Amino acid sequence: MSDFPRWRYWVVALAMVLGLLYAAPNIYRPQPAVQISPNRDAKVDATLQKQVATDLDKAKVPFQSITIDKDRMLVRFANTQVQLQGSDTLRLALGDDYTVALNLATTVPHWLLAIGAHAMPLGLDLQGGVHFLLAVDENAVLKKQQQRYLDDIRSTLRQKQIPFDSVSLSGDGVQAVFKTSDDRDKAVSAIDQGTTDLAFTNSRTPGGGYALLANIKPAVLQKLAQGTITQNVTTLRNRVNALGVAEPLIQQQGESRIVVELPGVQDTAAAKRALGAVATLEYHADDPNVNPQEAAQTGNVPPDDRLYYMKDGTPVVLKKRVIVSGDELEDASAGYDQQTGMPDVNVTLNSAGAARMLDFTTQNVGKRMGVVYIETMPEVKVVDGKEVHTTKTTETVINNAVIQGVFGKKFQTTGLTQQEAQNLSLMLRSGSLAAPMDIVEQNVIGPSLGQDNIRKGDRAIVLGLALVLLAAAIYYRLFGIVADIALVFNLLLLVAVMSLVGVTLTMPGIAGIILALGMAIDANVLICERIREELRNGSTPLASIRTGYEKSFSVIVDAHVTHLIAAVALMTVGAGAIKGFGVTLAIGIIISLFTSLTMTHAITALIHGGRRKKLKTLWV
Repeated sequence: MSDFPRWRYWVVALAMVLGLLYAAPNIYRPQPAVQISPNRDAKVDATLQKQVATDLDKAKVPFQSITIDKDRMLVRFANTQVQLQGSDTLRLALGDDYTVALNLATTVPHWLLAIGAHAMPLGLDLQGGVHFLLAVDENAVLKKQQQRYLDDIRSTLRQKQIPFDSVSLSGDGVQAVFKTSDDRDKAVSAIDQGTTDLAFTNSRTPGGGYALLANIKPAVLQKLAQGTITQNVTTLRNRVNALGVAEPLIQQQGESRIVVELPGVQDTAAAKRALGAVATLEYHADDPNVNPQEAAQTGNVPPDDRLYYMKDGTPVVLKKRVIVSGDELEDASAGYDQQTGMPDVNVTLNSAGAARMLDFTTQNVGKRMGVVYIETMPEVKVVDGKEVHTTKTTETVINNAVIQGVFGKKFQTTGLTQQEAQNLSLMLRSGSLAAPMDIVEQNVIGPSLGQDNIRKGDRAIVLGLALVLLAAAIYYRLFGIVADIALVFNLLLLVAVMSLVGVTLTMPGIAGIILALGMAIDANVLICERIREELRNGSTPLASIRTGYEKSFSVIVDAHVTHLIAAVALMTVGAGAIKGFGVTLAIGIIISLFTSLTMTHAITALIHGGRRKKLKTLWV
C-alpha cells in the first residue's frame, strides 16, 4: 500500500501511545480522604500535622498518610467507614478553627500527573455528592437598594439646603415630605441630577404636607433582580472552584432559584458553610461627639450611630450610614503595606463607590473612618434530633484610622492578619453574595449508589463492546479484527481526551460513549461492505481496499457531521446532563472519524502493503 503516506503511520502510532498514556489514570480509583482547611487566624503547618496524627492515634483511627498541599491538609484513609470515623474525630478535636470536609484524593502516580495526565472527574450520579436548591431573597436586595437611595436623597437635600420634614422608605422607593410645593419641586430637580433610576409621584399627606414618592423604575428592578441572580451564581461558582470541587453544576433555575451540585462532597454542613459564607467590608464615619467607653458602659448610643468593637475589645462608635460596602468593589488583592510591612488588602472601587468615597474623604480629611469586617457563616445545629439552619454574623472594626488625604477609586485597608487578608481578598474577588439564600431542597447521594451506577455503566460498555467485537470478527474476519482494534483504541482515545480536557463523566456521558462507539462500528461496516463490493466487481485486493476507503469517505463524513451538528446543539442549548451528553458525543464523533478512516486504513496497509505480489484475495 505505497499510496498510504508514511507520516500517517507516525500519526496513528503517536495517537495510540498518547491514548494509552492519558487514559491510564482512570484505572486508579480515588481514595477516601479528609480535607482540613483553616478558618480566620488558623494555620496549616507541621504543628497541625503532628496534632492531627496524635488525635487520630488517640481515637484509634488508622490512617495511611497526612500531606500538606498549599493551604490545606489531606488525610488519606483505607475506606469510607474509616474516613467517616476520622472526619468525626478531627471535627471534634479541631473545633471551629478549621473546616473538616470529606473528599476523594487522587491515587494517580506522580509521573503521570507530571505530564498532565489526570483521572476523569466523575459526576454526581457516579461519584456521589450533594445537591442543593437555593432560593434567593430578592426582597433583601430591594431593601438594601432602597436604603441606599434613602441615604443619597437625604444627603442631597442637606447639601442643597432644601428643608424637609422627613425621608422614609415607602413601597418600592423612598418618600420625602416637604412643607411647600416649591421645596418639593427643588428636591425633584436635585435628586434627578444624581440618578435616573427613580420615577417621581407627587401627593399630599394627611397632615397637609407635600409628599414626593421616588419609586424605583420597573426596568431598574428587573435589572437588579437579574443582576442579583447572576452575581450569586458567579460568586458560588468562584467559591466552589476555590474549594477544588471537580466540575460542579451551578446554574439558575427559574427566576429566583439556583441549583448547586457538588460531586464527591458528602458533608452537607461543610458545603453549606462554603456556599453561604459572606465576608465583606463596610466603611463608616466615626462619630467624634460620642465617648465610646461611656456608650459601651451605659448603652446610650445616638439613633444614627452604632456601637462596634475592635479585635482587642476596644469599643468604637460609628455612623450607621454606609459610605461604601463590599458589593461596590471591583477588585481586591492581599499584599503588604510598603511603609509598615503589615498585611493589607488593596481595594479598587467601581465608579459609584469611588465617587462617594472621594466626596467623603474630601470633606473629612483629619477625621476618622472606621472599617468594619463582616463575616456571616451558616450553621447547622441538631435540636431534638432535627437540623436547625441558622447563621452566625460577626462584625469587627479592623481599622479606625485618621483620613490623611483624599482618595477615591484605589486605596489600602489594613488591620488584618495575613490569613484574614487572603481570605477577605478571595471573598471580595469572588464577589459578595448580592442577596441572602435559603436552602429549600438538599439531597445527599451516597458513594455506594454512585459505585453501583459505575458498575452498571462499566457492565453496559463492556458487554456492548464485547458483543460488537465478536460479531465484527465473525462476520468480517480479518477486517473485523482490524475494526475491533480500532474500536478499542477509539474507546481509549475517547477516555484520554475527556480526561485531558477535564470533562466530567456522568450516566448520560456513558450513554454518549456507547453511541459514539456505535457510530465508529457503523463506519467500519460501511468500509468493509465497500471493499466486498469492489471484490465482487472484479477489482484486485489492493485496489478494492483503496477504492473502498475512497468511496465510503464522503458517506462516513456526512453521517458524522450530521451527528456532530446535533451534539453541538446539545452543548450550546442544553445544560447539566444534556450538555454533558452533547460534549461526550461530540468528542466521540471526532475520534470516530480518525479511527475509522485513518487508524483502520493504517493497520490494513501495514498488514497487506508488503504482500503486493502474493496477495490474491482478502479475508473479508
